[in-house]
Amino acid sequence: MYKRMYFVLFNAITDALNCENKEKADEILRSAQIEAEEICISSTEEI
Repeated sequence: MYKRMYFVLFNAITDALNCENKEKADEILRSAQIEAEEICISSTEEI
């Protein structure tokens, strides 16, 4: 679970840093945050 969340967030951060449009960068990060939260919530792995 954590490995998958890490890759989602790391790749989104990289994409956002390379994005020239601030609004698009914000959307990339928001979407990644939601996806990581969904991974965590749907996981059956113990925290």
